[in-house]
Order: sequence, then C-alpha cells, then structure tokens
Amino acid sequence: MTEATRRERLRAETERDIRRQARALLVERGRDAVTLRAIAREVGITAPALYRYYDSREDLLRRLAEDICADLAAQLEADLDRIDPGDVTAQVYAVCRGFRRWALAHPQEFALVFASTEDALGSCAPTEDRSQVGDQFGRVFLEVAGRLIASHPLPDDLGGDDVPVNLHGDLTAFQEVLLATVAERGVEVDEDVLPLGAVYHITQSWVRIYGHVALEVFGRFPFAVTDLEPMFDSMLAQILGEMGFPPQR
Repeated sequence: MTEATRRERLRAETERDIRRQARALLVERGRDAVTLRAIAREVGITAPALYRYYDSREDLLRRLAEDICADLAAQLEADLDRIDPGDVTAQVYAVCRGFRRWALAHPQEFALVFASTEDALGSCAPTEDRSQVGDQFGRVFLEVAGRLIASHPLPDDLGGDDVPVNLHGDLTAFQEVLLATVAERGVEVDEDVLPLGAVYHITQSWVRIYGHVALEVFGRFPFAVTDLEPMFDSMLAQILGEMGFPPQR
C-alpha cells in the first residue's frame, strides 16, 4: 500500500467516524448537541482539525442527512424486494408504512432531514437536477406511485380539469421529473398515461402522508388517539380508492 493510498484510507475512516459520532449525538441528544467541539471530543481530535474534513457544521449536517436518506432508501428498497413486483398496490402500502415506521423509530433523524428550516438540510435530492423530487422517501414514493398509475387505467374524474391553472407550469415540470424517475426502473410512460391530474393527485397524496407522519412524530396531532395506525391505513386506502384501486386485504 502506497503512502498516498494509506492516507486516503485513513481520511475516509476518520470521515466515517466523525459522521458516526455526529449521528450518535443527534439520536441521543438532538440536533443542537451536534457541535464540532462535541464531535471532536468523541473522535479524539481537536475541533479545528475537523475543518480538514468538513467546511462547517452545516456541511457536516448536510452529509449526515445524506447518510440518513441513504439508510432510509435502502430500508424501503429492502421492503419492496420482499413484495411481488407485479403487486404495485402492495408496494405503495409497503413504502408508506415503512416511512411511517421509520419516522416513529427515528424522530431525531426525521427532524433533521424532513423538518429542517434550512434548504440545504431539508432535502436529500439526487445529484441530478431534480430538486422538485425533494427528499429520498419522496422519490421512492413517487416512483412507486407513478408505476402504479402507469399500470392502471385512471378514473375519468382524476383528469386535469380540477388542477388549478396557476399550478400547471410547476406540475408540468414535475411531470417530467416523475416520468424520468419511473423510467429509471424500466417503465416507460408518457404524458397521456400520467396526465397533470394524476401528477396533482400524487402530489396531494404525498402531502397528506407526510403531514400525518410529521404530526404523529412531533406529537402534534389535533386530538388524542391511542393508536394512529388504523387512521393512517384508512388514509392510504382512501388515496388508492380515489385512483380506482380496491382496499388491500
């Protein structure tokens, strides 16, 4: 092993150790506890030395958010791998339930990635120009939802007539992103199969799902419910029912 290769390996190991300690602080004590001084103390280096690896605390948090998104995406993909590829309805349930289950089990990570007020941390978009897709769960959800619509004739009343005119431009751009996302999994669809009405419905569905999960994670549900899972499943059934799918058995 050359000296240069050894230095690269040690640098990569230190970077991973820094992010591992940062995540441990996040999970145990929350985002405010993730400071360069605290991380340096845990890793065994000086705080100024951290700047050799990350430009700032915000840069470190951004990389940490990317790690969290990658872990979540891998977990959701593993859930999907256990489902018959032809059962797209079951895939939608798996992705949505998996996201809720993960969020409830990882509230601090959820807050960092999905509830940050900083643009740089509130999104785990891919490196391509796909900022409209937003977080990694959103991409997985939209991919599955797009394939669901592409494989099933839409009800006539799910057309574009109800789409607000001032949203047409944004939804058209998002339609292109969604078509490309679905195509990455080998499902070629066009605008006729995935019209603006369907894109609008998918977007509204994601807002409803995310809103329910966020309220639940942060304990801000508008009334006391001892078990919110049946309400969540009922919402999923309603969303799919609006697309013409029967309830999951």
